[in-house]
Amino acid sequence: MKDDHEPTAEEIEAFHREDLLAPESVTADEYPRAWNRSAGFIYKRIVRPHVPAPPEYVTLPLSDASASVGEGRWDVPLAMAKWNLLWEAAQFRRRFFSDDDLPDVMREIADRGDVNVVFVPRTVTRYYEYSPLFHLLSRSAVERHGLPLIRAGQWPFLMDTVPVDRYLPADFEDRLSRAWAWAVWRHLMPGSPQRAFSKSDPIRLLAHNLDFWLPPVTAVIQEILRGLGVVDATVAEDAVHLEDGTVLEGAAAASPRVGSDLWRGEADAAEVVRLTVDQADADGRLRGILDAVRSNRVEDDFSEHWSYAREDFERKLYHKRSKVKVRFVELTDTIPVQGPEVEVEDSLVFSDFLALLDERERQVVVVLHSGVTRIGEIASILGYKNHSPVSKRLARIRKKAAEYFGVP
Repeated sequence: MKDDHEPTAEEIEAFHREDLLAPESVTADEYPRAWNRSAGFIYKRIVRPHVPAPPEYVTLPLSDASASVGEGRWDVPLAMAKWNLLWEAAQFRRRFFSDDDLPDVMREIADRGDVNVVFVPRTVTRYYEYSPLFHLLSRSAVERHGLPLIRAGQWPFLMDTVPVDRYLPADFEDRLSRAWAWAVWRHLMPGSPQRAFSKSDPIRLLAHNLDFWLPPVTAVIQEILRGLGVVDATVAEDAVHLEDGTVLEGAAAASPRVGSDLWRGEADAAEVVRLTVDQADADGRLRGILDAVRSNRVEDDFSEHWSYAREDFERKLYHKRSKVKVRFVELTDTIPVQGPEVEVEDSLVFSDFLALLDERERQVVVVLHSGVTRIGEIASILGYKNHSPVSKRLARIRKKAAEYFGVP
């Protein structure tokens, strides 16, 4: 007897969990994982640009809530899957679709011309936008930050069988940001843990910025895919002939590439993370940011925890201070260029240390420099009745000098 009963809510829930979540027994050889499906299932030839434009992500609602089944509710998911399947066509994929093939919400984007857009479902958690980053995290990183073990990611997005937001924490984006920073940190600041830096440290903020890392990881994924073979090696590349008889410049017709796992297991994923960091620095941008931050560190960048970075910062700071000398420069008829730290007394310029002294203490130093060394004579010159004020000021000057020049 055929069992055609309507599934219960519990049965649907169990199906969703089994379809979405990895089993507890999943190993480091199987998790994390991401995959790609070939356009060869539908197309014998695709248009392949010689210079693909960098892809951009655009979020769309998967269906029109006002539409009934059979009246457009599934138009967006199907059109999105066909569009994304043609990732190799990049900016030329619009040419595979007529106006009637695309729902209004997609046509508005496609009609902007030759744009390389990857459509992803619009979700509250932004899971699909950041899916490439999430699926590079090891099991320990996922569990450490309270995230679920999702079976595998797909790039580009093709289908959605489970309402993923239901199984993700409301603060998924924040948790993913922390988990990604944890995964990528050793490539940015080797030898110094995150906790050694304040939450406002520029490199720490950069590590957490998911939008910064999405373009380089997308570029790495496409490099992996472009290294795969084609579905039919007997199909020769040829010019792309348009309906008006002209040839599409900058592109060739070719057999689609095969589908494959992008990575599978922790070792593969770790290598892709490294490649992502390298890609972020392909034009020197990341290296320039890191060098600029390291060269302009301030004490507020560090937390109370020790690190090699802080030790290096303090070594350079104190080493620089130990070389500072009090300078007495006599002004000539020319106009010298002085920094903002200098102090001027009559015809003398005192820099660095003298800026720490008050007016009376500077007067004592000036008199000493003029050759008067007896405390009584200094007191008389400065108008004191006895030597006590001078003695007290000299004691304070010695203390400040010891602190400034690092003299024990």
